[in-house]
Amino acid sequence: MKNFNQLNPVATMSRRYIQTLRFTLDIYRRLVAIQMRAQVQYRASFLLDVLSVAITMSMFFVSLALVFARFGNLAGWTLGQVAFLWAIVEVSFGLMDMIFSGFDPINFGRRIRQGTLDQLLLRPVNITIQVLGDDFVLRRLGRICEGFIIFALALKLAHIDWTLGKLLYLPCVVIGLVCFFGGLFIVGATITFWTVDSIEAINILTYGGSEMLSYPAHIYPDWLRRTFMYIVPALFLNYYPALYFLNKPDPFGLPTIMPFVAPLIGIGLLGAALIFWRFGLRHYQSTGT
Repeated sequence: MKNFNQLNPVATMSRRYIQTLRFTLDIYRRLVAIQMRAQVQYRASFLLDVLSVAITMSMFFVSLALVFARFGNLAGWTLGQVAFLWAIVEVSFGLMDMIFSGFDPINFGRRIRQGTLDQLLLRPVNITIQVLGDDFVLRRLGRICEGFIIFALALKLAHIDWTLGKLLYLPCVVIGLVCFFGGLFIVGATITFWTVDSIEAINILTYGGSEMLSYPAHIYPDWLRRTFMYIVPALFLNYYPALYFLNKPDPFGLPTIMPFVAPLIGIGLLGAALIFWRFGLRHYQSTGT
């Protein structure tokens, strides 16, 4: 009697796919575990790094709070409401920067110049997983913790009317932002296959974009706002969801569905970035170093 898997090729392919997925995830877990053990080996130094990042990032918000103490609001938004925007961006960007540090265009460009990417390509492991697990920066926990502290402050000051829908949607917004900025990192890293060095435009979109998303969109000039709404749709990832959470009207009169497209935009950009990444890998030529 023939084996069932011989009669059902779909089952065989599914089993192989699951085995490959488990192997890949196990490799990623081991790579991240090695990174984490190495970084916490000197605990005092690690804690000081995390603390210094948290304090440095907090100073920016303290400066903003001083401005609010003098002027009261920012284009109709209170300190608590802006703190909500700020906190979501800080937590999301901190998570992204910790997970996707291997794709940081600056670091990845250095890898291209030194020819160390060739070492990863020779290994019988998925190259994307290797790059992801090659640089897992734990000190970004400082920025994440700072974001949670500001979020707690926002909850106290903004008096958000929480519902079950809002509680369930909040993690989706964070995931959308993580995917969005992670996708930009991957795009920037892929471009270095041709430029070798990173280009400043990607830093403008990532670090500059995170700074822009920390403030209400209606304070920006029309040309800048339209750029980050229709060309690089970053404002749909934080500002519009914030309108939903804070029960604020849309000053631009867009469809009511716009606050809920954040996860789709973020995941969509990440998927497109991975396709571009695979295209770049197929056209990669070693530096010969």
